[in-house]
Amino acid sequence: MQTVRIFHLKNLSKTACKLTYEGQKESARLWNFCCETHRVSRESKEKWPSRDSLQQLTKGKFAIHSQSVQMVCHAFLANIDTAMQLKKTNKRIRLPYKTKNFYPLLWPKQAIKREKGILVLPMGRGRKPICLKVDLEEENIGACKIIWDDGYQLHVVIESAEVATPKIVIPVRAAIDLGQIHLAAVTTDTGKSLVVSGRGIRTLKQQRNKTAGQIAKKQIRCEKRSRRWKQLQKAKRKIYSRAKRRIRDQRHKATSQVIDFCKQQKVTNLYVGNPEGVQRKNSGRHQNQRMSQWEFGKDISYLEHKSKKMGIVCSNGSERGTSSHCPQCDHKQKVKGRLWRCRRCNLILHRDVVGSVNMFPLGFGIKIPIPDHITYLLPGELRSCLEIK
Repeated sequence: MQTVRIFHLKNLSKTACKLTYEGQKESARLWNFCCETHRVSRESKEKWPSRDSLQQLTKGKFAIHSQSVQMVCHAFLANIDTAMQLKKTNKRIRLPYKTKNFYPLLWPKQAIKREKGILVLPMGRGRKPICLKVDLEEENIGACKIIWDDGYQLHVVIESAEVATPKIVIPVRAAIDLGQIHLAAVTTDTGKSLVVSGRGIRTLKQQRNKTAGQIAKKQIRCEKRSRRWKQLQKAKRKIYSRAKRRIRDQRHKATSQVIDFCKQQKVTNLYVGNPEGVQRKNSGRHQNQRMSQWEFGKDISYLEHKSKKMGIVCSNGSERGTSSHCPQCDHKQKVKGRLWRCRRCNLILHRDVVGSVNMFPLGFGIKIPIPDHITYLLPGELRSCLEIK
């Protein structure tokens, strides 16, 4: 089982900054070389370069560690494989073609050393390594990479033992309905439900959009690349970076609450509805902005990873029509507000819980009774934001 820990490298020395900067430029030069080599092979209708041939072509030509070179080649070929799979359903997908100025520095597990609390990341023979002081003494670390996200970040893969799947005595199944106002509504076939609020994430996004819009209005009155324009651009990046970290924190807390609930209820199988079709619907300017910023793919990814860690079998699929049918009498109607009020059988239930109950026929092929107990949770309190002038 693998997890990733993120370290913000705020106090890097000048030497480490310089090595990282030059290494990422060299890594980008390697990526561009792979792109060009692959493009020439395609245009000349020759055999596409394999992993071994690409590693032979790049051997000893770039000023980074040899195993870092291999990892960039592997990442490029994995990108090619993914693009070819996507082209089967979408002909507009293109193979990698853009020229990069920077690319993350990558190291496999066997290239990394630890010396007295310092992580030593080699840059190749005859070149100084990047030395970072991080708290990873007792962790079993795997691959590492350094990226730029409004500041350098170190991503470290932590390897842990696989969780043994418990013996199933009575299988308990659960379904999850994802949303914006409520991030997740979970219902089990034992009659229990959980609703986790997503209003905190929505508030952070609204606040970010509003502040960024105010800064953009000020930038219009400035000459581009002027000192004032750069100050405003720096403030905008700071707002986006801070909002991104806070949203990620809220998302992790919310999905952890969902998986903890499933563990308490001894859930063995989990079905997550994928609301991809809802995002494509044209609902007006403001709602379209909210829908385009809805990161339900990350919610699904987090839930799948955390459920696997707990030994829960997780799958995802369509949720079409689950919010417009009554789970009791199957009456179809348009929904308004957060409560479902059936006009035929007078059922009153939380709208998102109705969606999760109606997912059981799609995910498991069964129909369950109306849950008798609903728990409401917040993923965590939001501290007041700092104003950026």
